[in-house]
Amino acid sequence: MPAAATVIAKTQLTQEGYDEIVKEIKELEEVKLPQVILRVETARQYGDLSENAEYHSAKEDQELTETRIGDLKAILANSTIVKQTIKTSAVGMGSQLTVQVIQKKTKKRFQFHIVGEYEADPKAGKISLASPIGKALMGKKKGDRVEIKTPVGVVEYEILEIK
Repeated sequence: MPAAATVIAKTQLTQEGYDEIVKEIKELEEVKLPQVILRVETARQYGDLSENAEYHSAKEDQELTETRIGDLKAILANSTIVKQTIKTSAVGMGSQLTVQVIQKKTKKRFQFHIVGEYEADPKAGKISLASPIGKALMGKKKGDRVEIKTPVGVVEYEILEIK
């Protein structure tokens, strides 16, 4: 029997997320990596490499920087740019929305921006479409209520606005 083919799903990014990754790669390649390489060369001149903490630290920074560059390039190579939805009638990739927690004690509001998984930054309100909240909100309309299981229990949101 032939081996099953492995299907790798494409990573979805907004144009903004794609541009941010390209910018980070450029910064790493043009600024940070040359600085780290210079640190390695300078530390190499300090003598015995087996006991040279500065050299080992600089080499570690170089490896981490090169690994990060490789990881980011792999993300771009395996990604597709998803156009931001222009519909405001339903939640989609790139939608910015206002939701309200529906509980007896609070009616707290949150601003969410639905983005690709590598762009997610919950503290900034950027929610991955692959996250439980993102999955639950996709395709929903203004006025819809959504129940989402969280570590602290089920939270119900009402969609107040979609931009």
